[in-house]
Amino acid sequence: MSTQTQVFRSSLLILSLVIAGCAGTPTARYAGLSSAEKLQSNSGDNAHNQPWRTTGQIDWHKYSEVMVDPVVIYQGADNQFGDLSQADRQELADYLYQRCNEVLKTRFSPTQRPSSKALRVKLTLTGAETTTPVLGTFTKFDLAGGPYNIVQSIRGREGLMNGSVSYAVEIYQADNNQLLQAWVTKEYPNAMNVSASFGSLSAAKVGIDKGTEQLLSQLK
Repeated sequence: MSTQTQVFRSSLLILSLVIAGCAGTPTARYAGLSSAEKLQSNSGDNAHNQPWRTTGQIDWHKYSEVMVDPVVIYQGADNQFGDLSQADRQELADYLYQRCNEVLKTRFSPTQRPSSKALRVKLTLTGAETTTPVLGTFTKFDLAGGPYNIVQSIRGREGLMNGSVSYAVEIYQADNNQLLQAWVTKEYPNAMNVSASFGSLSAAKVGIDKGTEQLLSQLK
């Protein structure tokens, strides 16, 4: 066996081990959330990115207004920020607040006055992973990472060495602060989204774009 072949096979083995270990960090329930005790393990089709949520059906059509609280950056010991800087955490929190307001106003009238027809949306940024420079892009095309990412893309699952964002959504009736529904989500771009692999926070922001659109669809 040639030295080149041995190196190639060794590289594939190493990458396979990396893939096995980096397929995604499980999302915590986050004990410091107000809704933590009411969150249950999700067994639905979206459990891979919304592993924790409350049960029960809500008639969202009775609500026509929305209040969005400023996004809280989670400080609990079980946060999943790793070594992400405080500045990057704040940048993602600001972006999450901005996108949530932009998306929800297409369905609800923004308001600052609590009423029985208004929802109050509380978002808590709980974690984020940055995209690994160069490798996040390279693994979409190389002989080991490429096939893996293609399969993940088809399954709607997380790509190799790409970034992500995790946050909690808690929705209350604005006039009495009754919790209507809550969930914890981990959002990320399609595994073959090349543009989202450039820039350390690009993938997390694409994840926020996806997550806020999903929020809107769940409130229709």
